[in-house]
Amino acid sequence: MIKIIFILVLAYLLGSLMPGYWLGKLFYHKDIRTEGSGNIGTTNAFRILGPVPGTIVLFMDIFKGALAALLPTIFGWEHVNVMLVGLAAILGHTFSIWIGFKGGKAVATSAGVLSVYNTPLFLMVCAVFITCLILFSMVSVASMVGFSFATVMSVFYYQDIILSIVAIVLTVFVFYRHRNNIGRIFAGTESTIPFGLVYWFGRKN
Repeated sequence: MIKIIFILVLAYLLGSLMPGYWLGKLFYHKDIRTEGSGNIGTTNAFRILGPVPGTIVLFMDIFKGALAALLPTIFGWEHVNVMLVGLAAILGHTFSIWIGFKGGKAVATSAGVLSVYNTPLFLMVCAVFITCLILFSMVSVASMVGFSFATVMSVFYYQDIILSIVAIVLTVFVFYRHRNNIGRIFAGTESTIPFGLVYWFGRKN
């Protein structure tokens, strides 16, 4: 039990690391929590800090999720479920101890956990995510569709009980965190990235 508690706490602390917030503060003297969408994740980092730091934030958020999921292997405690350890990291990202138990929308960190737990599903979700970006030019749409796809695959194809439960909970959570985005999507005012069909056709019009 002590080993499990230790590894869950360590995973939570890994997930709590906030590269978007720290990069903005240290190198750009900006608090991305108070600019743009106010989110500390990849999309807002791209918007406020630029493409290079945004890319760094993306890979660091994915990496911390993957590293957390690898902790049972690193410590040789294979009996500890990878997905549950990864979930602790996801909770750390969304409720970070370093910024008053606030955080991001859990998209990139969840992807990092999934990359270790089920690599084929991770690659399929990435393909769905990229396809949605190409079609809709909206990270919010790609994120919600990607999580929905992961849930459907977990329940009906892989039939993995633990993965299915976690996927359902995270999908509901991601939709809740994107509730304002959903309103803007239906109102036609959601922000687009400078890429994809919606963006390109919008520029032509």
